Amino acid sequence: MGVETAKKTAEARGDSGRETGGESEESGGGGNRWRWMGVVLAGIILLAVLGFVALRELAYPSIEPIAQIADVSSERLLALGSVLGFAAEHDTHAWLGVPYARPPVDALRWRAPRDPEAWADTLDALSFGSPCVQLATQIGGVPSEDPDGLAGSEDCLYLNVWAPRSEPERVVTGASRLPVMVWFHGGGNRIGHSGSAMYNGARLAGSQQVVVVSFNYRLGPFGWFSHRGLRASAENGLEASGNFGTLDQVRALEWVQSNVSEFGGDPHNVTIFGESAGGTNVLAMLLIDSARGLFQRAIVQSGSTDSVSRGEAENEVSAEIPGQRHSSAEVVVALLEEAGVVPDRDAARGYAASLLDADLADFLLGRSAREIMEVYRDPDRPTALEVPGLIRDGALLPTSEWNTEFREGRFNRVPIMLGSNRDEMKLTLFGDEDHVRQRFGIFFRILDPEDYERRARYHSDLRTIRGVTRPASAFSHAGLAEVFAYRFDWDELPSYFGGDLSVLLGAAHGFELPFVFGTFDLGDPLFNRLIFDEQTAATRESLSAKMMSYWAEFARNGRPGRGSEGDLPNWDPWIPGTAIGEQEAEVASMIIFDTEAGGGIRIAETRLSRDQVIAAVDAEPELGQGEKCDLFHDLFSRRPEWTAETYRRIGQLGCAEHPRE
Repeated sequence: MGVETAKKTAEARGDSGRETGGESEESGGGGNRWRWMGVVLAGIILLAVLGFVALRELAYPSIEPIAQIADVSSERLLALGSVLGFAAEHDTHAWLGVPYARPPVDALRWRAPRDPEAWADTLDALSFGSPCVQLATQIGGVPSEDPDGLAGSEDCLYLNVWAPRSEPERVVTGASRLPVMVWFHGGGNRIGHSGSAMYNGARLAGSQQVVVVSFNYRLGPFGWFSHRGLRASAENGLEASGNFGTLDQVRALEWVQSNVSEFGGDPHNVTIFGESAGGTNVLAMLLIDSARGLFQRAIVQSGSTDSVSRGEAENEVSAEIPGQRHSSAEVVVALLEEAGVVPDRDAARGYAASLLDADLADFLLGRSAREIMEVYRDPDRPTALEVPGLIRDGALLPTSEWNTEFREGRFNRVPIMLGSNRDEMKLTLFGDEDHVRQRFGIFFRILDPEDYERRARYHSDLRTIRGVTRPASAFSHAGLAEVFAYRFDWDELPSYFGGDLSVLLGAAHGFELPFVFGTFDLGDPLFNRLIFDEQTAATRESLSAKMMSYWAEFARNGRPGRGSEGDLPNWDPWIPGTAIGEQEAEVASMIIFDTEAGGGIRIAETRLSRDQVIAAVDAEPELGQGEKCDLFHDLFSRRPEWTAETYRRIGQLGCAEHPRE
């Protein structure tokens, strides 16, 4: 019972007493009891909030970087100079903040990455390089004390290496060299940092005897920006693509080819793996000719095949082929207006159209990182950045949809693992005030539990279809036999103040990361304590060890099999689609990751398709047609293939009678 409820109850009882000629001693005592209960409850809430703040104050000092001590046995001679790392956890050496490209600043902004300059003195690789420019985000990104919430630097192209500890003269060579696993961090290609605590590669490297590499790449408008003013001065078609962050990723893989042998890694056995946008970037590598031969396996965790056309990335919103809200044309207009070059937006459009390419390039290069970031911010959500995705430019990336390329066999053919988390979209719904009421950051209440579960289930299924089912089907159709799929189901989360996190979050987006790296660190010490309690420690550690074993075995041999030790359930490959009744759908083998309490690691079949999700919504017994149409709109309206006609015809009855603005 809340404080207000207690007050109202007490007042009601007081009124009743007055109607009978005054409060009796008994009723007065009851009123006092209710008032005292309200005071006690208010005190509990206050103590909880103060405890929360105190816990955060205790937790956050651990975020401060630890001053590492160089280990002379970690010195390695690379192509551009020697590097010195330190003794890290799990019997590994670590080398952090090694430059793999020249800083993309000044005239090198929006240019393909250049080789870094050699260094004469030994490079102390003891701390992570600066994250790339982004909006500050505590979970999954980087914090910032900047009043505008900006973080990072344009000078950010650095990578990190973890390898089993070894004296220089004992680094393995030849056939004994270790598999290399190169990590592509997530964050929507807008936020993220290879130095995040979530991506500490020490345990994966030490326990599985692999070399782990992580790296930064340009983000947001510095990573993906296609405009005629820049294209005109590009040195080649790849630089003209506008996919600068993607070019950074190719450059990092080239660095691995040239240098990883010095750490005991095999440049001919490289696995690229990434989560969310990192998974999408891994899929992009399959389509890039210049990446061919730079890796031999690929792992996609909760990725997608989403991309944009050149027109969507460049054109004005009002163009015949409309650009996105933050296309480069719209951004240039906004920058001209913000800089005071012209009096208003209409004048800015005319002025931009009249500028020569060289003048446009000079104007863009003259803007500060802060000015550029500000025009991309969503005014309704100032912590969000809206940036077009990877660009189908026709030189670096093909102009057709990715799944079409995969299905027709036009990709770098390597063994591939794809997977998603059972409750992918709960992470998004959890932060949506339309679905979850939050108080003081510690009290959570789902407004409509049935609706919450329903939307989470269908949105998560659609995410799996886009990121797993469709690309896996396309790869299989092209004749690739080494396709493996998984689903992560772990949801053993605690409850706090009446909020059951296993229901609120479950197996949410990104929650497999602590298991893959064995860190159980989501980048926020307080969040770690709330999510990972001691009661689940043993079962979590066991599941993590098994997942790392599968990942490493796949990296070693191109098949996850029974894991590195050969003692786990056999992970069978994806099976090409077969007909089910009148509907064509995949009947595919997929491994499920969970602890014994949740059913354990097991093989299951999936039959997910977009049509099946639509049919399931149609069959919802408790929903009227208007509610079904609302759900259809929520599920599909953000997709590029969605049109007004699609809405009118969707499902068995269509939604023509339930129009939307």
